[in-house]
Amino acid sequence: MQVIEVDGSRALCRARDGEHAIDMSLVGTVEAGTWVMTFLGAARETISEETARQSADALAALEMVMRGDVGFEHLFADLIDREPELPEFLRPKTQRNA
Repeated sequence: MQVIEVDGSRALCRARDGEHAIDMSLVGTVEAGTWVMTFLGAARETISEETARQSADALAALEMVMRGDVGFEHLFADLIDREPELPEFLRPKTQRNA
């Protein structure tokens, strides 16, 4: 969601489905325009605009799959034509810092 206006520890945020009052206690003070990842009415972290776009695309793809639609590959453009990679903490010690 994107913050529209802030009022103390609450903020009015915009999502694909409209505007929501969000508790900002866990992320601290933010400014209008900030993107936040939310869950159950609370902001969990601030995120970049790019991460917000990728998250929104993933949710749109999930909705398409649940409806039985096809043709959602374009929503994962950042994953197409690249090899999957394990996060560093899951890689064998011999591959770390290589």
